[in-house]
Amino acid sequence: MKIMNKVFSLLALALLANSASAQDSAFLPEAKLADSSVKALYAGAGFTQKMIHLNAEWVNPYGIAYAKAGAFLNGDKTFGGQLGFRYPVHFTGKDKNGYYLGAYAGHIESKDTGTEYESRLGGGVDLAYVMLSPERISTFSVGIGAGEKLTGQDGRTVVETEPKLQFSYTLSIGL
Repeated sequence: MKIMNKVFSLLALALLANSASAQDSAFLPEAKLADSSVKALYAGAGFTQKMIHLNAEWVNPYGIAYAKAGAFLNGDKTFGGQLGFRYPVHFTGKDKNGYYLGAYAGHIESKDTGTEYESRLGGGVDLAYVMLSPERISTFSVGIGAGEKLTGQDGRTVVETEPKLQFSYTLSIGL
């Protein structure tokens, strides 16, 4: 019963906060990519930790949303995927090159549980340097996040939930 009260209180607070700010136009972030001449969709490939992947990126006025799907290079090549979004915080040159702050969620690594390899779900934040032009997007990012606790079939803990660094590089071309 105590857990239900906490959940309903949190849900009520979230609904109240959303309804109170829905009319406030200052709540929206600045659309820093609205006047750019870049394409809307890009496709490419890259690597994230031990995962090699194909990726799709959508450039919108507020930043860059992306989806990655691939396989981890260790073990039995288990599937991995991530979704994320990056918001530009500081431009450094021509086009829209610069530093972007982002968040991601999805598979962060693949671990041996004793009988098979399993992909761990997790999420985190990253700081990326993005080279963005109408022809391509090239991104190098460093992030920190955490994944779910992973246990083997025998009940032993394979990996605890703890902070983990994530390095990533992608190269995409405009569609």
